Amino acid sequence: MKLVSWNVNGLRACVKKGFLDYFQEVDADIFCVQETKLQEGQISLELDGYYQYWNYAMKKGYSGTAVFTKNEPLSVKYGVGTDESEEEGRILTLEFSDFFLVNVYTPNSQRDLARISYRLDWEDRMLEHLKALNEQKSVVLCGDLNVAHREIDLRNPKSNVGNSGFTVEERGKMTDLLKAGFVDSYRHFYPNQEGAYTWWSYMMKVRERNIGWRIDYFIVSESLRERIKNADIHCNVMGSDHCPIVLELQ
Repeated sequence: MKLVSWNVNGLRACVKKGFLDYFQEVDADIFCVQETKLQEGQISLELDGYYQYWNYAMKKGYSGTAVFTKNEPLSVKYGVGTDESEEEGRILTLEFSDFFLVNVYTPNSQRDLARISYRLDWEDRMLEHLKALNEQKSVVLCGDLNVAHREIDLRNPKSNVGNSGFTVEERGKMTDLLKAGFVDSYRHFYPNQEGAYTWWSYMMKVRERNIGWRIDYFIVSESLRERIKNADIHCNVMGSDHCPIVLELQ
């Protein structure tokens, strides 16, 4: 089974930059996107053979997630609880026969950390959500988690300590998640790989020089560790400031 996750930073714009060509080429069983930045009726995608599930943000041109899957899920849940996370369209949980898929676009703490309290509360609620699911069956979590967990996960760690996405608190929440029985699929294969990034600033020549961050993940239950066949970063795929990531399960 092949799964793909991609923060498209505006799906309508990404479609104009080759999204559908990549979608057809990669031929994923499940394809997750974040930051769709659209409302219902603003795009129509002809994806033959795929069921489509969308979680739109109430705010126009903001956030949003979607999942395209060849196999119809047993159930679909939008958001966690009844708070702002649902208004921002950040979470989709699909239940399949042998696992839950959770597609997430984690809130950014913002440049001045104005939203870090909300972000940390979000992390706590998400962890409880994932642990509850994991008690029922295995979990595959994917998406833009907006954190570089370790120094190896960004090009310039020392100058970014304390910045949004690389605070001690945010990194600690990722550590808590992994300690709760989950596995970073990419680091499972490549524990010491440097220069493996999924996001680059739009500033001139940053991507060409590979000055990036790894903030997009496939995190799986420990029970799925032995089923991880491959984890990859398609860093040469353009169309967004993020690139797609891939997980293959046996």
